[in-house]
Amino acid sequence: MTTFQVPQRMNFSAVSPRVFKAVLALDAAAREGLDPALIELVQIRASQVNRCTYCIDYHAADARKAGESEQRIYQLSAWEESSLFTERERAALALTEAVTLLPAGVSDAVYERAAEHFEEKELAQLVALVFTVNAWNRMNVTTRKTPGTA
Repeated sequence: MTTFQVPQRMNFSAVSPRVFKAVLALDAAAREGLDPALIELVQIRASQVNRCTYCIDYHAADARKAGESEQRIYQLSAWEESSLFTERERAALALTEAVTLLPAGVSDAVYERAAEHFEEKELAQLVALVFTVNAWNRMNVTTRKTPGTA
Protein backbone atom coordinates (compact mmCIF):
# COMPACT_ATOMS: atom_id res chain seq x y z
CA MET A 1 0.00 0.00 0.00
CA THR A 2 1.34 3.40 -0.97
CA THR A 3 0.65 6.32 1.33
CA PHE A 4 0.21 9.88 0.19
CA GLN A 5 2.37 12.46 1.95
CA VAL A 6 0.82 15.92 2.06
CA PRO A 7 3.67 18.42 1.74
CA GLN A 8 4.06 20.78 4.67
CA ARG A 9 3.75 24.42 3.59
CA MET A 10 5.98 25.87 6.29
CA ASN A 11 7.53 25.17 9.65
CA PHE A 12 5.54 27.78 11.59
CA SER A 13 7.60 27.49 14.78
CA ALA A 14 10.78 28.27 12.86
CA VAL A 15 9.28 31.06 10.74
CA SER A 16 7.34 32.78 13.55
CA PRO A 17 8.94 31.70 16.84
CA ARG A 18 7.50 34.56 18.94
CA VAL A 19 3.92 33.73 17.96
CA PHE A 20 4.56 30.02 18.43
CA LYS A 21 6.00 30.60 21.92
CA ALA A 22 3.04 32.83 22.81
CA VAL A 23 0.59 30.07 21.83
CA LEU A 24 2.66 27.60 23.89
CA ALA A 25 2.32 29.92 26.90
CA LEU A 26 -1.42 30.29 26.28
CA ASP A 27 -1.70 26.50 26.05
CA ALA A 28 0.07 26.02 29.38
CA ALA A 29 -2.14 28.64 31.08
CA ALA A 30 -5.34 27.12 29.65
CA ARG A 31 -4.52 23.67 31.08
CA GLU A 32 -4.24 24.88 34.69
CA GLY A 33 -6.68 23.23 37.04
CA LEU A 34 -8.20 20.82 34.51
CA ASP A 35 -8.00 17.03 34.58
CA PRO A 36 -5.26 15.83 32.16
CA ALA A 37 -7.49 13.14 30.63
CA LEU A 38 -10.31 15.65 30.04
CA ILE A 39 -7.82 18.05 28.45
CA GLU A 40 -6.83 15.44 25.89
CA LEU A 41 -10.44 14.42 25.14
CA VAL A 42 -11.33 18.06 24.47
CA GLN A 43 -8.25 18.61 22.33
CA ILE A 44 -8.83 15.45 20.29
CA ARG A 45 -12.48 16.31 19.70
CA ALA A 46 -11.78 19.88 18.57
CA SER A 47 -9.03 18.52 16.32
CA GLN A 48 -11.42 15.97 14.82
CA VAL A 49 -13.95 18.70 14.06
CA ASN A 50 -11.20 20.85 12.51
CA ARG A 51 -9.69 17.88 10.64
CA CYS A 52 -6.21 18.50 12.06
CA THR A 53 -4.39 15.18 11.57
CA TYR A 54 -1.28 16.37 13.40
CA CYS A 55 -3.24 17.39 16.51
CA ILE A 56 -5.43 14.25 16.49
CA ASP A 57 -2.31 12.08 16.40
CA TYR A 58 -0.47 14.19 19.00
CA HIS A 59 -3.33 14.37 21.51
CA ALA A 60 -4.33 10.72 21.08
CA ALA A 61 -0.78 9.77 22.10
CA ASP A 62 -0.97 12.14 25.09
CA ALA A 63 -4.40 10.73 26.03
CA ARG A 64 -2.92 7.22 26.11
CA LYS A 65 -0.12 8.50 28.36
CA ALA A 66 -2.79 10.04 30.64
CA GLY A 67 -4.41 6.59 30.95
CA GLU A 68 -7.17 6.99 28.38
CA SER A 69 -8.41 3.72 26.85
CA GLU A 70 -8.23 2.96 23.14
CA GLN A 71 -11.97 2.33 23.10
CA ARG A 72 -12.78 5.83 24.46
CA ILE A 73 -10.36 7.44 22.01
CA TYR A 74 -11.96 5.53 19.12
CA GLN A 75 -15.49 6.41 20.20
CA LEU A 76 -14.76 10.09 20.79
CA SER A 77 -15.91 11.07 17.29
CA ALA A 78 -19.33 9.61 18.19
CA TRP A 79 -19.35 10.57 21.87
CA GLU A 80 -23.07 11.43 21.87
CA GLU A 81 -23.93 7.83 20.95
CA SER A 82 -21.33 6.26 23.25
CA SER A 83 -22.00 5.09 26.81
CA LEU A 84 -18.31 5.51 27.73
CA PHE A 85 -18.35 9.20 28.66
CA THR A 86 -19.52 10.76 31.92
CA GLU A 87 -22.06 13.59 32.06
CA ARG A 88 -19.21 15.98 32.94
CA GLU A 89 -17.21 14.84 29.89
CA ARG A 90 -20.31 15.10 27.69
CA ALA A 91 -20.87 18.67 28.87
CA ALA A 92 -17.24 19.51 28.08
CA LEU A 93 -17.44 17.88 24.65
CA ALA A 94 -20.70 19.65 23.79
CA LEU A 95 -19.11 22.99 24.74
CA THR A 96 -15.99 22.07 22.74
CA GLU A 97 -18.04 21.49 19.61
CA ALA A 98 -20.10 24.67 20.10
CA VAL A 99 -17.02 26.86 20.56
CA THR A 100 -15.20 25.14 17.69
CA LEU A 101 -18.18 25.57 15.37
CA LEU A 102 -18.67 29.14 16.55
CA PRO A 103 -20.66 30.46 13.57
CA ALA A 104 -23.47 28.25 14.90
CA GLY A 105 -23.04 29.92 18.30
CA VAL A 106 -22.88 28.59 21.83
CA SER A 107 -26.47 28.05 22.91
CA ASP A 108 -27.66 28.81 26.41
CA ALA A 109 -28.47 25.11 26.84
CA VAL A 110 -24.91 24.02 25.99
CA TYR A 111 -23.38 26.71 28.19
CA GLU A 112 -25.71 25.97 31.12
CA ARG A 113 -25.01 22.24 30.81
CA ALA A 114 -21.29 22.90 31.12
CA ALA A 115 -21.86 25.33 34.00
CA GLU A 116 -23.69 22.55 35.88
CA HIS A 117 -20.56 20.38 35.77
CA PHE A 118 -17.76 22.94 36.06
CA GLU A 119 -17.22 25.68 38.62
CA GLU A 120 -16.83 29.14 37.06
CA LYS A 121 -13.00 29.08 37.21
CA GLU A 122 -12.91 25.59 35.68
CA LEU A 123 -15.38 26.67 33.01
CA ALA A 124 -13.18 29.63 32.11
CA GLN A 125 -10.21 27.27 31.84
CA LEU A 126 -12.23 24.90 29.66
CA VAL A 127 -13.24 27.72 27.30
CA ALA A 128 -9.59 28.83 27.16
CA LEU A 129 -8.49 25.26 26.41
CA VAL A 130 -10.97 25.02 23.54
CA PHE A 131 -9.98 28.31 21.91
CA THR A 132 -6.32 27.42 22.37
CA VAL A 133 -6.60 24.02 20.66
CA ASN A 134 -8.54 25.75 17.89
CA ALA A 135 -5.58 28.13 17.45
CA TRP A 136 -3.23 25.12 17.20
CA ASN A 137 -5.59 23.42 14.73
CA ARG A 138 -5.79 26.48 12.52
CA MET A 139 -2.01 26.92 12.58
CA ASN A 140 -1.35 23.26 11.74
CA VAL A 141 -4.10 22.81 9.14
CA THR A 142 -3.06 26.00 7.33
CA THR A 143 0.61 24.99 7.24
CA ARG A 144 -0.25 21.33 6.56
CA LYS A 145 1.67 20.06 9.55
CA THR A 146 1.19 16.31 9.61
CA PRO A 147 2.27 13.58 12.01
CA GLY A 148 5.99 13.00 11.74
CA THR A 149 6.85 16.56 10.60
CA ALA A 150 8.85 19.05 12.61
